Amino acid sequence: MGPTSVSSPRPPGLPPAARWAFRTTIVGIAIYIVLDIVAQLLPPHYSPIRQAESDLGVGPYGWVMDINFVVRGVLSLAFVYGLYRAWPRTLGAPRVSLALIGAWGVGAFVLAVSPADVSGPATLHGTVHDVTAFLAFLLVTLGILGVSRAMPDVVPWRSIRPYAQAIGVLTAIALVVLFVGTGIPTVERHLFGLLERIFLGLALLWMLAVAIGLLRSESHPPERSTSPG
Repeated sequence: MGPTSVSSPRPPGLPPAARWAFRTTIVGIAIYIVLDIVAQLLPPHYSPIRQAESDLGVGPYGWVMDINFVVRGVLSLAFVYGLYRAWPRTLGAPRVSLALIGAWGVGAFVLAVSPADVSGPATLHGTVHDVTAFLAFLLVTLGILGVSRAMPDVVPWRSIRPYAQAIGVLTAIALVVLFVGTGIPTVERHLFGLLERIFLGLALLWMLAVAIGLLRSESHPPERSTSPG
């Protein structure tokens, strides 16, 4: 008899809680982008190239950016929860790396209630903001690299891992460039906002890509292999 096509077993689907968490992440990122654009267009019209995103939280419409920080915190924690629930139980989730991403999410709530210092002498809330942002950026990068490296070599993680690792490396490079640029007065004065937004965009892109990849895996048909019949 000729070869027959045999379907390989479909991997277990995502738990319902994980699906809802990833959908929350995707919707949250969309809302975050919209609110960021709205805050940028409102007075006092800070420069997105020169000034930090946090400056949008200072001024008559600073509350828009404060809400956006909360949105970032919620979508990040939802993403961490979704990853934890979706991770194969037999392999064990990378809890430390997930906790680092969770810390970035919690840090966003702190940023919402501690406005940055746009000008004038340093304040306590401005210092808290700067320190929190520095730690949050560092921790989420380490978390992204850790989770990407720990992704198991099983379906559907096998197909997600290459681009997760690639975006993770780009995020780490963007962070190094941002931190180095902060130490160069000319770069900090003229390009800090751009460098920060590139980093933030890559970090959110990584979450978006992983969330979509895991959700899409459930809609793909099982792989077929050929065996003699």
